[in-house]
Amino acid sequence: MLSVEDWAEIRRLRRSEQMPIAQIARVLGISRNTVKAALASDGPPKYQRAPTGSRADGFEPRIRELLRAYPQMPSTVIAERIDWPFSIRTLSGKVAELRPVYLPPDPAGRTTYLAGEIGQHDFWFPPVELPVGFGQARTAKQLPVLTMITGYARHADGLLIPSRAAEDLFAGWWRLLERLGAVPRTLVWDGEGAVGKYRRGGPVLTAGTHAFRGVLGARVVICKPADPEAKGLLERVHGYLETSFLPGRSFTGPADFNAQLGEFFARANRRWRRALGCAPADRLAADKQAMLPLPPVAPAAGWRVSLRLPRDYYIRLDSNDYSVDPAVIGRRIEVIADLDRVRAFCDGRVAADHERVWARHQTLTDPAHWAAAQALRRQRLTMIRPPAEPEVQIRCLADYDDALGLDGGIA
Repeated sequence: MLSVEDWAEIRRLRRSEQMPIAQIARVLGISRNTVKAALASDGPPKYQRAPTGSRADGFEPRIRELLRAYPQMPSTVIAERIDWPFSIRTLSGKVAELRPVYLPPDPAGRTTYLAGEIGQHDFWFPPVELPVGFGQARTAKQLPVLTMITGYARHADGLLIPSRAAEDLFAGWWRLLERLGAVPRTLVWDGEGAVGKYRRGGPVLTAGTHAFRGVLGARVVICKPADPEAKGLLERVHGYLETSFLPGRSFTGPADFNAQLGEFFARANRRWRRALGCAPADRLAADKQAMLPLPPVAPAAGWRVSLRLPRDYYIRLDSNDYSVDPAVIGRRIEVIADLDRVRAFCDGRVAADHERVWARHQTLTDPAHWAAAQALRRQRLTMIRPPAEPEVQIRCLADYDDALGLDGGIA
C-alpha cells in the first residue's frame, strides 16, 4: 500500500513543481496508475504505526551527563562509560538525537527569502492567565498562541487555541492559512511533537503532518534542536508581542484575546519596516502570488470521532461532556469539533451543536436534549409498568346481616 509520505510527495511534485505524472512515477519508482490514484484522492491512505520506545530511554540521564561535559564524545566511548548492553546502533541513534543540544551554537549568516518560498510557525506562551468560564482560569502553557510569519513579506499572524493537541494544532494551522489566503511552498516548524521532530539525516514528520501537507501540496521542514536562528523571524515577533502587545492589556477570555491580537497584527502589518523599506502589507500581494493556492478540499483538521451513542447521551471531548439528542441512543454518530463548535451528526442530521468550552471537566447540557430525555423516560416507564388491578366494590356489612336475617345485635 502507498505510504502517506509517498502520497504527500506525489501531490507536492504535481501541485508545486508541476511535474508530469510519468516523471513522478519514474522518480518515485511507482506505477503511473498509483500516481493518478494518489492525485485523485482527497485524503491520505489510512496508515498508522503505533509509537514505540527505545531501549536507550532509560540511559538518557547518564548520556546527557557525559555529553554535557564532552559534547563530541563518540558513541562507542559513551557505551563503555554507561555499560551499554545492547546494540551500538540503538545507542548511536539516541546520542545523535541528544548531541545537538550540547554542541556549541552554529552561527548563521544573513538569510533572504524569495516570494512565496517560506512560512514559519511556532507557539508563543504569553505570561498571562485567561478566564475561560465556570470560575476557571488557564495559563499560557495550557492555552498557547499559534503564530505564523511569511519570509518575504514578513506578514505575521497569530491565534490562541485551546491546547497543543494535534487536533487543535492542525485546526489552528489551517485557519491561519485560510486567513492568509494562500499556502507558502515550505512550512517551517520547531520540534513540535504533533508536527514532527528532527533526526539525523532529515526531519521525521508525523502521519497527521504528512496528511495535512499532502492536501496542501507543500513541504514541511523541522528545525534542528538549539537552532533558534532557523526561525529567527518568528522569535523576534514573539519578543515584539511581549513588549508591545501585552503591556497594559487585560482580557475577558479567549475570544477577547484573539480579537485584540487580530487588531494588533492588522496594525503591525501596515507599519513601515526599516529592513524591508516598506510595510509587510505592501509586499503581501507579491508574496501570495508566488505561493500555492488553497486546496479545493480542506484538509482534515480538528476532532473527528465515530462512535455509538450510549444510554448516557453525552460525548466527551477534551475533558468536557456534551449532550446529544437522546433519540439517537444506540445509533452510530459522527462527532466533529473545531476551535469554536462541537457538533454531532447521525445519518447526516445534526444531533448536537454546542459552543466549545475551554474550561475543564464541565458538563454541557442542551435544554432540548434534557427535555427529550425526560419524555423518553416517561414513555419507557409507561410501557414497562404492570397493568393496574381491577377495582372491587366493597359492600356494606349491613347488607350481609339483612341477607342472613340477623338483627345486628351482639350475641
